[in-house]
Amino acid sequence: MVFPLSDDNADRTSFPLVNIILIVLNVVVFVVFQGMGKNDKFTLSYSTVPAEIVSGHDVVTEDKKVRMNTAIGVQEVTIPGLRSTPIPVYLTLFTAMFMHAGIAHLAGNMWFLWIFGDNIEHDLGKVRYLVFYLLCGVLASLAHVFVSATGPSALIPCLGASGAISGVMGAYLVLHPHRKVLVLLIRFVTDVPGFVAVGFWFAFQIVSGLGLLGGDQTGVAYGAHIGGFIAGAVLALPFKASVAKQ
Repeated sequence: MVFPLSDDNADRTSFPLVNIILIVLNVVVFVVFQGMGKNDKFTLSYSTVPAEIVSGHDVVTEDKKVRMNTAIGVQEVTIPGLRSTPIPVYLTLFTAMFMHAGIAHLAGNMWFLWIFGDNIEHDLGKVRYLVFYLLCGVLASLAHVFVSATGPSALIPCLGASGAISGVMGAYLVLHPHRKVLVLLIRFVTDVPGFVAVGFWFAFQIVSGLGLLGGDQTGVAYGAHIGGFIAGAVLALPFKASVAKQ
């Protein structure tokens, strides 16, 4: 497994203001509005639910009690149902990308955004980077909806910035394939080209998404990761070209 630690920013001359604002917004939403992940009502109201996006209608379900194996034996656990969404359901494609399921989920996403986002903001400019980020996030969510529109998964809420960040990483692969990235490779810390650091990550998403590494049982929206990455890779050059024309 390749885990990025930092990258070479020697040629970056702009301050990554938008990238930092995005990170701060994600943290504020998690801490204040999600109550450090304990405010289920808010989280379940503003997450993306595939069945709602497909139908265009809000879906509310009852809480369910199930028996599950826990660290202290078999217990009856209550799984919260879907809450009423006070905004048009399509807007959850935006709100969900600023929410997270837990501290580890938030920290991992923000770490990747911190490392890779500043370079893409420098390439595209602040306004275009924000548009690019949000567009990749929406396309990633739609990719998840496409693969989860039927069956039990259609009613499972999806949230997190990873779809948008996957788009940033897709752009990084296209725009910075040879930039040095310091990574933790198994037990060693070493420099690798950007295409290796990002390529290994994307390959893992593909394999996991196919279920070969248990990706179908982890609760991770690999469809969103793959869709966001492809969207970012495809949109990177057109967005950068629009900057060059000015």
